[in-house]
Amino acid sequence: MHVKRKTIPTLWPIQRTGSKWMAVASHNNSDSIPLIIAMRDVLKIVKTKKELKMLTNNKQVVINDRVVREINYPISLFDILSLPSIKKFYKANLINKKLNFEEISEKESHSKTYKVIGKKNLLRKKQQINLSNGKNLISNEKINVGDFVVLSHDNKLGKIISLKKDVEVIVIKGKHIGKEGKIKEIYEEGENTLAVIIMPSKEEVKVNIKNLYVKN
Repeated sequence: MHVKRKTIPTLWPIQRTGSKWMAVASHNNSDSIPLIIAMRDVLKIVKTKKELKMLTNNKQVVINDRVVREINYPISLFDILSLPSIKKFYKANLINKKLNFEEISEKESHSKTYKVIGKKNLLRKKQQINLSNGKNLISNEKINVGDFVVLSHDNKLGKIISLKKDVEVIVIKGKHIGKEGKIKEIYEEGENTLAVIIMPSKEEVKVNIKNLYVKN
């Protein structure tokens, strides 16, 4: 499936002038970028679909520690793109309000931070923790909805991070998208829970905590 270049999502870090049609992700295309666009137009690791297809057919493209064979596979915010044959590893991040890629180490590529979006009590004091991106985790640790967890590639729980004072965060939605800083305070305002974020410039912004993601 393709869309006209001038209608591509504003998150894509590419120009709106050029070839008329652009590929879209096979699913979750509202807030992701397809693999072919990332590899060809952003990172410029391949020049054509054929080159990318050769890599995927040889199992040389890995997203979140999973081998990907589909050239239009969606890459979302904070996903990890690994290219083991050339020892390159990238995290999808917000850079200048765009979904772009920062190079990371191989060690960093084997863990990812997820937001807890739900949980269900099971037998023997265990819980099913529902995470962003449709992932689930069974644990007896104290984890609350709205917390963030760091998981290794084999689904082992690393850290549990709650939104609280001095935690470093990035704004992922709204008018302050892309801004980073530390939480100064969290308070209730009507039906919303807001956080005051202090940025490195000392500027302070108020953000709904639903629009925050921890920096890790």
